[in-house]
Amino acid sequence: MKRLTLVFTFAVAAALSGESALAQTLKTVQDRGMLSCGVSQGLPGFSAPDDKGNWTGIDVDICRALAAAIFNDPTKVKFVPLSAKDRFTALQSGEIDVLSRNTTWTLSRDTSLGANFTGVTYYDGQGFLVKKSLKVNSALELNSASVCVQTGTTTEQNLADYFKSNNMKYEVIAFGGADETVKAYESGRCDVFTSDVSQLYAERLKLANPADHVVLPEVISKEPLGPMVRHGDDQWFDLVKWTLFAMVDAEELGITQKNADDMAKSDKPELKRIFGTDGNFGESLGVTKDWVSRIIKAVGNYGESFDRNVGAGSKLGIARGLNQLWNKGGIQYAPPIR
Repeated sequence: MKRLTLVFTFAVAAALSGESALAQTLKTVQDRGMLSCGVSQGLPGFSAPDDKGNWTGIDVDICRALAAAIFNDPTKVKFVPLSAKDRFTALQSGEIDVLSRNTTWTLSRDTSLGANFTGVTYYDGQGFLVKKSLKVNSALELNSASVCVQTGTTTEQNLADYFKSNNMKYEVIAFGGADETVKAYESGRCDVFTSDVSQLYAERLKLANPADHVVLPEVISKEPLGPMVRHGDDQWFDLVKWTLFAMVDAEELGITQKNADDMAKSDKPELKRIFGTDGNFGESLGVTKDWVSRIIKAVGNYGESFDRNVGAGSKLGIARGLNQLWNKGGIQYAPPIR
C-alpha cells in the first residue's frame, strides 16, 4: 500500500510539474514586455497594415485588447504576418503567442494541431465572387467554371463538396497566397474566386474596379472564425478566451469606450463585477481587477470593433447578421462574468 501511495504521489507531482512547465505563456509575455500575435498578410477589416505599418482590423483588436488587459497598453503587440500554410506551425513552434487570423474552427484543427480555439470573433460562410460581365446570378450557374482558390484552407474541401452535391463540374486553380489568388482572378485566369464571404468583400476592395464584381447570394459552409492558442496552458487559454467574452459582454451591458469610466461608478451588481469592484475575476485570470475597463477603453466593445473594422463604419459595410448579439437577432453570445 505504501509503495502504491508513493508511486501515485510521484505521478501526481510529475503531472503538476508538467502543467506548471506548460503554463508559462503569460509570464513569458510579461517578461518579454510584448505580445506576439499571428495575423494575415493583409486582409482589410480583419488584419492589415497601413502605409505606415500600423495594423488594424477585428483580429488585430483581439490582440490589442489582450495587450491592454496584460500591460494596460494596447500598443505592446508585435504583429507577425502569416500565410494560411504557415500559421499553425508558427503557433506550434512558439513563434507567436496567439493566432488571430481569420481561421475557421473545425474538429480536425481542434484535435490534431496541438492548439485550442478560444471563441468565435466572426461567424462567416464560404461564398463566390464573379465578374458582373459573366451575368451569373447564382452559384448553381457555375457548372464547368474555373475557380481560383487559396491552398491550406477549408475552402478547397467545401468547394468540392458543393459542386459534387449539385452534380456540377469545375476546374480548380490553386495558389499559395491570398494576393496571388486575387490577382489571378482579376487577370482572368479563372471565372470565380471563392473564399469566406467576409474575405470576398475585403479582397474586392483591392480590385481595380470593385463595382464590376459581385458576391453571389449562396453561402455554402459554416466558417466560425476565431483565435487559437497552444494546448497545455489553461491560464493563457482562459485569458484569451475571456478577453473576447469581455468585449461581447460589454456590448450587451452598454459599455463603450466613451462611457466606460462613468459606467464603472455604477452600483449595479453586473457592472461592479465586470469593472472589478466586486470579486477577483481579473486576478483569477492572472491580470488586474480593472482588466475589462482596460480592454474597453483601448479597443471598445465587440460591436464597436465590428462596426469600425468590417461593419457600417468601414469601407466593407458588412451587415452584422449572425454576428449581432443573441438578444438582437444574432448568435453572438458570451458567458457572464460572475
